[in-house]
Amino acid sequence: MSWIEAILLGLVQGLTEFLPVSSSGHLTIAKELFGIETSNLSFEVMVHAATVCSTIVAFRKEIWDLLCGLFNAKMNPQKEYILKIAVSMIPIFIVGVFFKDHVEAVFGGGLLVVGCMLLITAVLLTLSEYLSNKMNGEGHPVRFKDAIIIGLAQACAVLPGLSRSGTTISTGLMLGVKKEDVAQFSFLMVLVPILGEAFLELVGGDFSGAASGIPALSMALGFVSAFLSGLFACTLMINIVKRAKLWLFAIYCVIAGMACIISTLL
Repeated sequence: MSWIEAILLGLVQGLTEFLPVSSSGHLTIAKELFGIETSNLSFEVMVHAATVCSTIVAFRKEIWDLLCGLFNAKMNPQKEYILKIAVSMIPIFIVGVFFKDHVEAVFGGGLLVVGCMLLITAVLLTLSEYLSNKMNGEGHPVRFKDAIIIGLAQACAVLPGLSRSGTTISTGLMLGVKKEDVAQFSFLMVLVPILGEAFLELVGGDFSGAASGIPALSMALGFVSAFLSGLFACTLMINIVKRAKLWLFAIYCVIAGMACIISTLL
């Protein structure tokens, strides 16, 4: 992978991470379009970690408030919120520990898998939009039972093309959670799992050039590119994710999904 290709993929990851269109799916599409090959998921983990870092910067005030509440001796809303995030991480932890090899195998499915998952994303977005409109903007904060179900949705969204933010936000809306609440919860709940995966990859040496087959410079530039574009997208587009009509993203996912499927059949 050249440094130009790394920057390109970093831009794709950063700009699509915060919209319900699947960043992993778009990484696969970009690699297919430009003939970029990687021997494992080290680069994907690296650029995902970069966008998580941009999330931390964008949500620094909310995260600081949660950390201040965590070190308070008494039970408080901040501690309760952190516990909900911890509960939501249980399914993805199980998938990461016991099914990592299976997930990596699915990533080798190419555009056909991505296309099918994008169509499923479109269905989820459309359904959640319909149910959300029926509630006329009413809803409740994230509850513990909501957290575990949203966590299950996140675990399913490890499949390329099945948007993590789209799946978790859609699931929350279908559970009756307020759109603004589930949007923030969706972005914050991914921090620990992805940073943890990046740490394990780093400790295991899988980020080295020899292990990944990717030069260290390309890895570094990909990280910087994903971080900066992710910070831009998170800062400017998070309100779009909260307020925009989800069916617009559903239409895009249908078009992109059908294009992926048709390209595999030609």
